[in-house]
Amino acid sequence: MNDIYKQVGFEANEIGFGERPGIAVVDFQRGFTDAGFPLGGRPLVERAVGNTATMLDLARRGNVPVATCYTAYSSARDAPYWKIPPVVNEFHHGHPSTEMEPRIYDADYDVVYCKTGPSIFFQTAIMQFFIKERVDTVIIAGCNTSGCIRASVIDAFSYGFRVIVPEPCVGDVDDGPHRNNLTDVGRRYADVVDLDTVMAYLEEVRKRND
Repeated sequence: MNDIYKQVGFEANEIGFGERPGIAVVDFQRGFTDAGFPLGGRPLVERAVGNTATMLDLARRGNVPVATCYTAYSSARDAPYWKIPPVVNEFHHGHPSTEMEPRIYDADYDVVYCKTGPSIFFQTAIMQFFIKERVDTVIIAGCNTSGCIRASVIDAFSYGFRVIVPEPCVGDVDDGPHRNNLTDVGRRYADVVDLDTVMAYLEEVRKRND
């Protein structure tokens, strides 16, 4: 099948990796990763958690900055108009659904932000952190691909970062929106790559930092 987007010039260039990566892990909180919660335990998200844990282990050994986040509010009153009741009614400070997924979170290493919008960049201090760490390449992992991952990709792009999305490290409720949104951001804003490509890059970074 012909890709009309490519025919008219989309996805003409590869962005590539820069010199200094930072990793943004979006919404790997128990509300999305634990099947005991209404939004939790989706197979694509479970796959992404395992792959992200592997990636983060190498990144930390290479002294790569890791920023992770969870979504939470004081109550339904200060939440935006989400059309997802568990986010509004359960994602409250102190609720178990807002706890970080332990398989991907290292409290002694990671920088953690609470976000209130879809993007990890929206009104958080992640930009200060990445600027201080001289990051030029943002590798994005987490969930959900069609929502908060897409929003974070667009914001990272808009701030001028090289944006890399390892497909096995992001997940969604369903495969169709997952694939379609990765295809679309890959046309415009990011390089969507396999995990091996990112791991090879992080290994190079680790060796440089030894």
